[in-house]
Amino acid sequence: MENSKRGRPSASFVVGSVALVFLIIGYQAALFITKTSVARIVANHDHPDTVFVFVDSVSARVVAGQPLEPGRVHSRFAAAEYGLSSTAAPAAASLDGETHATLGTVRGGTGAERSEAVEPPELAADGRSAAGGYGKTARAIWRARAPRRYESFKFDPNTVSVNDLMRLGFSENQARAIDNYRKKGGRFRRKSDFAKSYVVEDSVYHRLEKYIDIPKIDINQADSAAFETLPGIGKFFASKMVSYRKELRGYSYPEQLMDIWHFDQEKYDGLKDLITVGPSEPYPLWTLPESELAKHPYIGKRAARGIIIFRDNTPKEEWTVEKIQKAGILDPGLDEKFSRCRIALPPNP
Repeated sequence: MENSKRGRPSASFVVGSVALVFLIIGYQAALFITKTSVARIVANHDHPDTVFVFVDSVSARVVAGQPLEPGRVHSRFAAAEYGLSSTAAPAAASLDGETHATLGTVRGGTGAERSEAVEPPELAADGRSAAGGYGKTARAIWRARAPRRYESFKFDPNTVSVNDLMRLGFSENQARAIDNYRKKGGRFRRKSDFAKSYVVEDSVYHRLEKYIDIPKIDINQADSAAFETLPGIGKFFASKMVSYRKELRGYSYPEQLMDIWHFDQEKYDGLKDLITVGPSEPYPLWTLPESELAKHPYIGKRAARGIIIFRDNTPKEEWTVEKIQKAGILDPGLDEKFSRCRIALPPNP
C-alpha cells in the first residue's frame, strides 16, 4: 500500500504541472495577440484617422517596444489612455490608482481594436501621451514595425530635416543621430564625409550618392564663419580671406587665395573642390583715381601712376589690359595675374 502511494505524483506536483501548462498557453496567446495587433496596425497604416486601443497596458507597451515600469500594477484599460472620453464607456478607475478613459467598447480578440476617431496626440519622449497614458499611435507603431519604404531625392546632409532623412530610408534613431552630430558642430564637407558616418550603411550611401548635393562655398559671398568651416581654415585665414577680397574688390578666380600670406598650395588643394567663385562687380580700372588704383594688390603706387599717364595719352578705343601689359606698366608676374581679373569695360568714347 505504501509502495502504491509512492508511485503516484503528489497533489502539489499535479497542481504545479497544470499551472505550468496554463502559463505556457497564456504566454503563447499573449504572443499571438501581440503579433496580430502589430500585423493589423501595419496592414491599416494608410488610414491616418485610425486609433488603435489595446486591451491591456502590458500588451500596449510590449507592442510599442517600451519597458514595463517595475512595481506598478497595470489595469487592463491603461493602454487606452489617449486622453479621449466616450459616451459609450465611462472613465474607469485603474488598479494603479489613476483614472483612465476608454474609447468606445473594448472588445476581446486581437488585443487592438480600430476606432474611427481623431488621431491621438503624439507621445512624449518617455512614451506617455499628453494625457499621461501609455498608448502609442498607430503611426508610431507602424513606423517602428512596418517594412521600411524610402524615396530618393536631392538633399544637403547639412540641412536636411529628420523627417526627410526618414523619407530617404533612415530609421528615426539614425536620422536623429545625424541631426545630433550637426547640432554639436559637425559638418559634412564632402559626399565621402557622409559615407563615413557610422549610421550610414554602404548600401544606403551607394543608393543616395548621386542625390547628395552639398553647396560649394562662394568665396565672393561667404563671411568669416563660413570660411572657418573649410578644412585648414581657422579664424586667422578666414579673416584674411575676407579682407583680401575687399582689397581685390572681389575674387576673380580661386587661385587668388594663394596670394594670402602662408596660404600655400597644400592648403589650397585641401579645399579647392569645396569652393566656387560667384559673380562680383568688375574692377573699374578705367575710372578709378590714382589713389584708389594704388590700393589694388596687383597695381601699387608706381603702376597706378603709369595707368593714369596711359589713360591721359591713349585714345579710349585703345584702352585694354593687353596694351598696359605691353607698355610694361605692371610689374612682371603681377601682369599675368591682373590679366585674369574681371575688368570693367572702358567708358564710351
